[in-house]
Amino acid sequence: MTAQDPTARPDPHRVLVTGADSGIGKACAVRLARPGGHVAITWHEDEDGARRTAAEVRDRGAEAHLARLDLTDPETAPPVVDELVAAMGGLDAAVLAAGTGSSTLLLDMDFAEWRHVLSVDLDGAFLCLQAAARHLVDAGRGGSIVAITSVHEHAPRVGAGPYCAAKGGLGLLVKVAALELAEHGVTVNAVAPGEIATPMTGQEDETVLAGHERPGIPLGRPGDAREIAAVVELLCSPDGGYTTGASWPVDGGMLTMGPMAGSHLQQDDWRRP
Repeated sequence: MTAQDPTARPDPHRVLVTGADSGIGKACAVRLARPGGHVAITWHEDEDGARRTAAEVRDRGAEAHLARLDLTDPETAPPVVDELVAAMGGLDAAVLAAGTGSSTLLLDMDFAEWRHVLSVDLDGAFLCLQAAARHLVDAGRGGSIVAITSVHEHAPRVGAGPYCAAKGGLGLLVKVAALELAEHGVTVNAVAPGEIATPMTGQEDETVLAGHERPGIPLGRPGDAREIAAVVELLCSPDGGYTTGASWPVDGGMLTMGPMAGSHLQQDDWRRP
């Protein structure tokens, strides 16, 4: 194995962000936009949202490239990644933020719902990771891949069986990829958000500083998507070049509350989604 020169790690001027039409993906795309750089933005249903993200990327001096990505048919993902990388003239970093979830108890869930979540959150993420990694390895300059998982990579939630299974699987996939890609100078990490004010949690980019008290979270509020993007930016930058195979919870301390929540819950409504 040939050691990689850490000073050769590229600043991320050509970045792919899946699921960048809103929420965490959008915040990452905007945060990673560099003057003179390129950001590839994928969307599934919200093309208008993707165009709004592209406008913010261009405001920061980068060129934006858009493509529809439907991870319910995951085998269509690699050609989309290839097309966007070609449009950017290469790849320095990939952020895998596309995802979905469910709120159905296991006893009530049919197999189609199970497979839908696994297809998007695990199968689709694998194929995007693999396609991005092949470009980074072929280019021989190193680079970074960041998968957006969830605190439910690490802890279960009632009504989220397939989501937890997919995010837990993706977290271990990140670790395997980190081992296999390290010799090529490619780092692979996960960022595991807690409750973030995004459309997925029914909070469309709302302020998190007022009116959203969360007694069960030590910091007492939801997070802002930009707080996730800041950690992603570090992991994609040369300053993050010695971090790989890690999962970074960004959750206001939520995961530390296990025994405290167990001893202080006053009602039984946690048993339902």
